[in-house]
Amino acid sequence: MARVIAVVNQKGGVGKTTTSVNLSAALARIGQRTLLIDLDPQGNATMGSGVDKRAAARTVYHVLLGLGEIANIRTRAERGGYDLLPANRDLAGAEIELVELQNRESRLKSALGAVENEYDFVFIDCPPSLSLLTLNGLVAAQSVLIPMQCEYYALEGLSDLVGTIKRVRANLNPNLEIAGLLRTMYDARNTLALQVSDQLEAHFGEKVYRSIVPRNVRLAEAPSYGTPAVLWDPESKGSQAYLALAEEVLERERVGRAAPA
Repeated sequence: MARVIAVVNQKGGVGKTTTSVNLSAALARIGQRTLLIDLDPQGNATMGSGVDKRAAARTVYHVLLGLGEIANIRTRAERGGYDLLPANRDLAGAEIELVELQNRESRLKSALGAVENEYDFVFIDCPPSLSLLTLNGLVAAQSVLIPMQCEYYALEGLSDLVGTIKRVRANLNPNLEIAGLLRTMYDARNTLALQVSDQLEAHFGEKVYRSIVPRNVRLAEAPSYGTPAVLWDPESKGSQAYLALAEEVLERERVGRAAPA
């Protein structure tokens, strides 16, 4: 059964989509069967995977509303080597339509059950808000990967996010856990970044990934080519960080499965 990981942070511009796309591609590169679910109406993970969101006739919107199955809607991100459940602006209306439906928080989880045995990893790129879409991602996932910049406001937002995860665990998904915190857009020359990084390690310990994603122009350029950076320029510092993260995620998963129940 797949390891389902929601990539979440209610703050925008912290690298959620960059992480989702490049981690999916990096794991596919080392032989892991991977599905990326774009749960953001902006559809950036779709475009960054080399799939035109404007040409997608059916998307995750149809899955959430019960108008189609993942097996029939997913597409192949050929440049990334993984499967993709695309999104476009139609998804913006799903939140309103979901309100009237039964089991509105667990629609994605129910749909994912039909295909998760086909994958080793499933990543869910959540929108930058604690919305009903994000809630579907958290209910469907077994764990949460939190990309964050090492700055003051990020710590404040992290507290809110951890509180949300605890509430979801208490009421909707008792198995949900934090997979790890990923430091992104990191600049070691910045004193505040160093201080926040130290605070994260002190508070969260081993939950903080060893891999650190630096500020890197190649990561920002790759989406315009519709190719994950780890494949477009694998030698760049940003790509090397995500390749290392993939190995770390895989290592943690193997250790977790080997641990006694």
